[in-house]
Amino acid sequence: MEKLLGEFSFGLFIWQTFIVVGLLLLLRKFAWNPILNAINDREEGIRSALQSAEDARAEMQNLQADNERILKEARAERDGLLKEARKIKQKMIDDAKDEAKTQAAQIMTQAQAAIETEKQAAVAELKQQVASISIEIAEKVTKETLADDKKQSKLVKKLLKDVNL
Repeated sequence: MEKLLGEFSFGLFIWQTFIVVGLLLLLRKFAWNPILNAINDREEGIRSALQSAEDARAEMQNLQADNERILKEARAERDGLLKEARKIKQKMIDDAKDEAKTQAAQIMTQAQAAIETEKQAAVAELKQQVASISIEIAEKVTKETLADDKKQSKLVKKLLKDVNL
């Protein structure tokens, strides 16, 4: 029996070996290639996903850098515009002050000219009044002086002495 068992186990071993080898061949033909292909496809998908994620991360960094650059440029432009606006405002204020000074000087000059004109008119009117008053006084004095014949003769003689022919 032992011999039979030994032969049986040896035959069983061969059959088992033959079955395992056959199973391995069948698995290789029908299962390994599809499994390996699926694993390779999955590995390639993971690689491409990792590459896409890396590309997206790099793109995000580029976009952030661009955004920061654009933001800096916008701030610089805003600062430039504010500076320019301040300059324009100051220039407008200075121009307005200069214009006001010019107008004030012009008004002062016109006022002085008007005052001078009024002064001259007042002086002329005063002279006119003084002349009128002087004529009236001379007239009254002359009437009083010439009212008497004696005084009139005396005045004529005196005037004739003063005139040299």
